[in-house]
Amino acid sequence: MSDTYEVFEKYVKNKPWVKNYDEGVPADVEIKPSPLFTYLDKQVTENGQVVAYIYFGNKVPYKTVGEHSDRVAAALKEWGIGKGDVVALYMPNTPVFPIVYYGALKLGAVVTPMNPMYTPREVAWQAKDAGARVLFTVDVLYKNVEEAVKMYQLEKVVVAEITEYMPSLIKPLAKMKLKPPKIQYSSRVVPYREVLSHSPTSYRANINPLEDLAALMYTGGTTGLPKGAEITHGNISSNLQQLKPLYDVVRRKRGVNRLVIMGLLPWYHIYGQVTVMHYGIFDGATVVVMPRPDIDQLMKLIQKYNVHVLHGVPTLYNMINNHPKVGKYNLKSLAFCISGAAPLPVEVAKRFEQITGAVLREGYGLTETAVVTHLNPLYGKAKVGSIGLPIPSTYAAIADPDKPELLPPNQVGEIVISGPQVFKGYHNRPEENAQAFFQCCGLRWFRTGDMGYMDEEGYFYVVDRKKDMIKYKGYSVFSREIEEVLYQHPCVKEAAVIGVPHPEAGEIPKAFIVLKEECKGKVTPEDIIKWTEDKLAHYKRPRVVEFRDELPKSAVGKILKRELKAEELKKLQKVST
Repeated sequence: MSDTYEVFEKYVKNKPWVKNYDEGVPADVEIKPSPLFTYLDKQVTENGQVVAYIYFGNKVPYKTVGEHSDRVAAALKEWGIGKGDVVALYMPNTPVFPIVYYGALKLGAVVTPMNPMYTPREVAWQAKDAGARVLFTVDVLYKNVEEAVKMYQLEKVVVAEITEYMPSLIKPLAKMKLKPPKIQYSSRVVPYREVLSHSPTSYRANINPLEDLAALMYTGGTTGLPKGAEITHGNISSNLQQLKPLYDVVRRKRGVNRLVIMGLLPWYHIYGQVTVMHYGIFDGATVVVMPRPDIDQLMKLIQKYNVHVLHGVPTLYNMINNHPKVGKYNLKSLAFCISGAAPLPVEVAKRFEQITGAVLREGYGLTETAVVTHLNPLYGKAKVGSIGLPIPSTYAAIADPDKPELLPPNQVGEIVISGPQVFKGYHNRPEENAQAFFQCCGLRWFRTGDMGYMDEEGYFYVVDRKKDMIKYKGYSVFSREIEEVLYQHPCVKEAAVIGVPHPEAGEIPKAFIVLKEECKGKVTPEDIIKWTEDKLAHYKRPRVVEFRDELPKSAVGKILKRELKAEELKKLQKVST
């Protein structure tokens, strides 16, 4: 279609959004894709004594982070781990996480992080799909790993104490109410302390940043079960360079030299991993590490360490707004707060800015774009309900969801992205890759799966999700994964899961189930929910189960979830009126 080239030339090629950038932010940055470990090596050389992490009051300098990651690399090398091998990380935020991550990268290995709330079944599934050879975890999660290795055999399991890098071994644990199990160590199950006893290696793999993978991040992609997104060194290093001008705006405005970033957003997720963990190392920032959400503790740490940057999800900012002690703490050091992963309610943003004096802006990105593609201007025109403007060196457009054609402003279609942060493709999923990308106007475009539009000034808006995904408190929940678990129940004949709007969680998973005849009247919705507890992480479990005699279907027998969603929306409308 010739019109698509006209749309590109007129509305996309010249990046109309640039005129609304904050002062000093360029349309493009000179990107130099680099192996990620070079950023850590630079900080060790130039800022070795600068504090990289503050963990329960203990300050860990860059020199220690670099040396310990060299020791991890030496141990992995001794075990035969090299370029292209996969190392799994199954732990909450702790200094061990980036140390292991960068130790693996130095060998050219690929890291696949796992949600610490995963059940043994989920750990085993991802390890198997990724082809992981070694897994690092923490003692408080070891029981899950012990069960997981019965389903998928790992060559080595390394167990760190959750208290590693803490100043005290007793008080933090007591406060966190955690009781680590006794672990039987062996040649296959190794303590982290033993790994650190290796002499540090100076070995660095020869990396092609544009081709070689840094991470295998699991996401829902466009449909179905989670799949591994192949993220290169170049994808992440490009995004870090694209983000720097935005951080520099804050530096100039607030007179900040070295940034202090809150490390609450989980690092197993691409959002926290890139914008906090990787960016902290890239920029030589100090990161205040929190392994679990605690709003009172969060505000206390912001005040104590004069934190400048906070990344979070809408529910986090809403919890701060409504915390009974919010007026007790001085949060004025906050300069730059970003909300992602779900739509940010206007009132939540307004109240948060009033309370803190900080700038809170909505942004947008995906695992497949490693990670940020859009952000509202920090001090310029921020539009309510918009995900903002494409960041420097990024092309964004609206495309026909079924054709490789671009649409003009104010027409709803699928948001598509082209830029150096766009991932390589899905791991062992050729059919998914064929659906996810298309060529147009000399560029390779990625289909985000989100429906939206762009206005005349280059601001983008999301109006609906094409993906069959539920957003529960910022977590991505894939209905098909829940359905597959439900179908394992001996009494379930048919199952369909949808997201139902919820005032606090955003959406909750609701399951519609048709029971087998012999089970009717013998099981309850509560029985079904309880049955999923050891099979799904808590945020994935259905919050509501409704039994039906039948489910709506198309002529070919496909269950029509859109009809179920329409029914639920009608119920909510009746309640609200």
